[in-house]
Amino acid sequence: MTLDPTRNGTLLPLMEDFYTLQGEGAHTGKASYFLRVGGCDVGCYWCDVKESWNPSLHPLTPVDEIIRRAVPAPSKTIVLTGGEPLMYNLNPLCDGLHKEGLSIHLETSGSHPFSGSFEWICLSPKRKSPPLDEIFPLASELKVIIFDESDFAWAEENAAKVSQTCQLFLQPEWSRMKEVVPSIIDYVMQHPRWKISLQTHKYLHIP
Repeated sequence: MTLDPTRNGTLLPLMEDFYTLQGEGAHTGKASYFLRVGGCDVGCYWCDVKESWNPSLHPLTPVDEIIRRAVPAPSKTIVLTGGEPLMYNLNPLCDGLHKEGLSIHLETSGSHPFSGSFEWICLSPKRKSPPLDEIFPLASELKVIIFDESDFAWAEENAAKVSQTCQLFLQPEWSRMKEVVPSIIDYVMQHPRWKISLQTHKYLHIP
């Protein structure tokens, strides 16, 4: 369900768009053009982009304009993030980007019905609003944020639902790095199908 059914995906509340390096997960270090849409109803208290939650704070931008701004970037990889992008109908945006020969990566909590088409889907499940069942078989990458020891069980619960080819990552919550990284290291060494994801863009001081 979209925030406003009259939009039909032709207008999106664009919070920001920028060219940088992917900082997390399987594509860490890859040059990418980021599209961040406003609007999120999950409300993680440790979210580092809380300014994205209220869609009314961000200008409704025509999809054609969003695409026009993304096309000139040297990299042809688009990362669609939020907020929660699946709050909107993403079909028009994805159709337009693909017509320009661009590859689209989605970052989502999976808590809303799926729309759009993507070359890569990073599923980052949140306890407050768990993923819908339809997203699990589509996930290319499962990235679980670790805030405390209980999150390892949450990670395994979600890992049991994704495909065998889905890559699995545990990522420390940034404000608790010192507390949780030793536990994550130990867990990955004991469960080697998991890898560690770090927010390298924060170390590099880039967007």
